[in-house]
Amino acid sequence: MHVKKYLLKCLHRLQKGPGYTYKELLVWYCDNTNTHGPKRIICEGPKKKAVWFLITLLFAALVCWQWSIFIKTYLSWEVSVSLSVGFKTMDFPAVTICNASPFKYSKVKHLLKDLDELMEAVLESILAPELGHANATRALNSSIWNHTPLVLIDERNHHHPVVLDLFGDRHNGSSNSSASEKICNAQGCKMAMRLCSLNGTQCTFRNFTSATQAVTEWYILQATNIFAQVPQQELVEMSYPGEQMILACLFGAEPCNYRNFTPIFYPHYGNCYIFNWGMTEKALPSANPGTEFGLKLILDIGQEDYVPFLTSTAGVRLMLHEQRSYPFIRDEGIYAMSGTETSIGVLVDKLQRMGEPYSQCTVNGSEVPIPNFYSDYNTTYSIQACLRSCFQDHMIRNCNCGHYLYPLPRGEKYCNNRDFPDWAHCYSGLQMSVAQRETCIRMCKESCNDTQYKMTISMADWPSEASEDWIFHVLSQERDQSTNITLSRKGIVKLNIYFQEFNYRTIEESAANNIVWLLSNLGGQFGFWMGGSVLCLIEFGEIIIDFVWITIIKLVALAKSLRQRRAQANYSGPPPTVAELVGAHTNFSFQPDMAPHSPNTGPYPNEQALPIPGTPPPNYDSLRLQPLDVIESESDGDAI
Repeated sequence: MHVKKYLLKCLHRLQKGPGYTYKELLVWYCDNTNTHGPKRIICEGPKKKAVWFLITLLFAALVCWQWSIFIKTYLSWEVSVSLSVGFKTMDFPAVTICNASPFKYSKVKHLLKDLDELMEAVLESILAPELGHANATRALNSSIWNHTPLVLIDERNHHHPVVLDLFGDRHNGSSNSSASEKICNAQGCKMAMRLCSLNGTQCTFRNFTSATQAVTEWYILQATNIFAQVPQQELVEMSYPGEQMILACLFGAEPCNYRNFTPIFYPHYGNCYIFNWGMTEKALPSANPGTEFGLKLILDIGQEDYVPFLTSTAGVRLMLHEQRSYPFIRDEGIYAMSGTETSIGVLVDKLQRMGEPYSQCTVNGSEVPIPNFYSDYNTTYSIQACLRSCFQDHMIRNCNCGHYLYPLPRGEKYCNNRDFPDWAHCYSGLQMSVAQRETCIRMCKESCNDTQYKMTISMADWPSEASEDWIFHVLSQERDQSTNITLSRKGIVKLNIYFQEFNYRTIEESAANNIVWLLSNLGGQFGFWMGGSVLCLIEFGEIIIDFVWITIIKLVALAKSLRQRRAQANYSGPPPTVAELVGAHTNFSFQPDMAPHSPNTGPYPNEQALPIPGTPPPNYDSLRLQPLDVIESESDGDAI
């Protein structure tokens, strides 16, 4: 009962409204607000009212302008970078080492036999064109050459460039091939690789400025086609084993060997070995900074067994990275020369980026819409893994096969000339596509937390001439159980990797403009220009609500009046008199009134035929005695 009375009072209050007109409400606000300007508008004379009105309007506009600037600055999500230096015992980084040559030539020679013979013929054609034409008729595997040949492009006439095959076949349908090729070689033509698809009907040329670059890239492309058809386990067996490559190992004062390294197959470099990866065991800490407490390695790269045309660099490729992170050693690694001792001092930088909305970084890559093809290694997220997975995904979509250098998802095949004849043309176009790179960069995100290792590198000859004989004798005896020297300076590499100091730098992002900065600036501008506070804003909000309230009540009243006017417009005759209305609603016998037999009867022929109720009986309950409190409660309800 009380709840009903309360709701009725609220409804009555809402229907009544604030009880002011627009003018009265505005005057009341100006007279009672804590803001200084509006009070002077109603208290001063006519001229001062106008002046104060303009001043108040100007300063209110300035406040809104300043507020918009501060809000826009806050919503730009800018960050500030702080640099702090710490000192503590740190975990030794993971160290990945690879041989510059991915395979032993003695193990893959049978796979590359046709390709090597063709490569020798290409070099003969470049170095001695006459001799090359004479030997072009010897038995060669023409299927490799016909699929992706090297050509010479004579562009002396830019409107009609001439394309010449290295073995003398003209591809523009004209004659005098030999003479034109001699002139071309004399003038230095541009060498290119011809990549065709759709049975040779659509071709593109990949140009090079040097024949060295051209033949190297051409050989790598053909070798990729060959190795893509070999199972990975066989490729692992053709690469350098850890027991032959790692001759000596010492971490601090503790001896180690190749069993302390985790092998991983990296297509660019074959078998790679990772020390302190932290996958199965806890990461090793460094006891102290300095050379004595770091990692010392002696490696044999076996340079005499390098693939001659596949690898033109001799040495060890190494990289320092975090535990449980995949080593992208081709992009982030460095070389150590053979016949030298390379010392690498390490400093640590830790990067901590802010996430959304300040940057597009990710913690674990779960929100990146690209499948991670490196997930089988159980490594942490990195933007390099995302970019390469994105490229491999585009490769599979556009070329129907995956590239040999990147991990392959289940159910897909690596590209090769036998199963996918057009893959080289497709791969080249995708590799040169700017749109593809921009798409992958836009979809991939940086990691919010990252650790970078800054290296200071120094080198010296090792071993010295005075100690070379006994060192090689000892190492040969330990590895090969031979009294003869089986090692040489061309294949020996010594590495020293250590922390220079335990000081580490933390580069951390923080919000340049937080909510406290925003509120303080908004309040400062409002107080400076208008002399107001938060209470003044609440007052202004109150008057806005009252204005809306009055407007709604007026609109409701207007709608009611329009409905009444439409109802009155249904009657075409004059309104009935009082006597006619009393007579029409009187029924002494308390019988229900009947509708007229004809619409033409009655005083109002156009009136709607509605049933008219009879005279109701008297309310006999009103004669009964009731308690006083009931009468008062009903009277209060009527009053409401």
